[in-house]
Amino acid sequence: MKPPIRWGILGTGQIARQFADALAELPDASLHAVASRQLGNAQAFAAACNQTSNKASNKTSTAIRCYGDYQSLVQDADVDVIYVATPHAMHTENTLLALRAGKPVLCEKPFTMNARQAGEVMAVAREKKLFLMEAMWSRFMPAMLEVKRLLAAGEIGKPKLLQADFGFASDLGPQHRLLDPALGGGALLDIGIYPLSMASYLLGEVVAVQAIAELGSTGVDEQTSFMLTHKDGGLSSCLCSIKAATPTELFIAGDKGNIRLHAPFYRCTELTITQEQAEPRTISLPVLGNGYTHQAIETMRCLRAGLTESPVMPLDETLALMGWMDSMRRQFGLSYAEDKI
Repeated sequence: MKPPIRWGILGTGQIARQFADALAELPDASLHAVASRQLGNAQAFAAACNQTSNKASNKTSTAIRCYGDYQSLVQDADVDVIYVATPHAMHTENTLLALRAGKPVLCEKPFTMNARQAGEVMAVAREKKLFLMEAMWSRFMPAMLEVKRLLAAGEIGKPKLLQADFGFASDLGPQHRLLDPALGGGALLDIGIYPLSMASYLLGEVVAVQAIAELGSTGVDEQTSFMLTHKDGGLSSCLCSIKAATPTELFIAGDKGNIRLHAPFYRCTELTITQEQAEPRTISLPVLGNGYTHQAIETMRCLRAGLTESPVMPLDETLALMGWMDSMRRQFGLSYAEDKI
């Protein structure tokens, strides 16, 4: 077995913990270090991760290094790759910090706050010839990869229409990060990126977008609906909401059939394909661990192969999708402080 790739996690929030749990499932990965802005938070995070690792796997436990600042983490010579798990508004600063220290980066979605920032981060990664990828975990799910294969094989003919939704009901206060414009709050950046990214992945390059939104009292979008036009033909109809519970399904229709990804589509384990004059058939494709394992596997595959980006989530597509979200926000009148720099 190849030596484990040693991960550093920057940030200690909920998604960082989920990613740490995913690493515990992989024999060729190890959580080497974690950093928070407060050392006590990093130490508590590491202690919880050690408990989970001991229960979930037969891997030998090693002490996780804990840092009370991000600079120390990126300067750790034993860290092979950094996972950036901080809030949206910090992604650019944190990713640039890691890249400038010579570390490859897997950065949580949304990649940055806008396309300008995304371009800045990508330029540094390419200049330094370092791996960089947006952590769009849904793209790496076995079911999503199978849908991509079925479409390429012409199983439903030429795809013509995609519908996808992601919404949940919440009763959050105005200071919550999802409603705080200073933290990149709003439905579009937080969860609208899922149907947008999957539509681009499955139907191809986006060439036009129309969007409408309902803005809340803090000025961010609480519900957004958008229509995409794709270069090779076809339309995508997508919506996201942090005020309403939606089916969270994805449906693709072609001229010879259709495919439905069962809920929740972003972590799908079953899909149903219906073809002309044939009974629908359901395919089960379980995920490894909690699902975050698959993007970690892809990151490590790319690192070992000497790749600086993943063909499944290429940087130019990330940049394009950030640009389309900028366009949507302009259409319904939402701007962030980062847009004015």
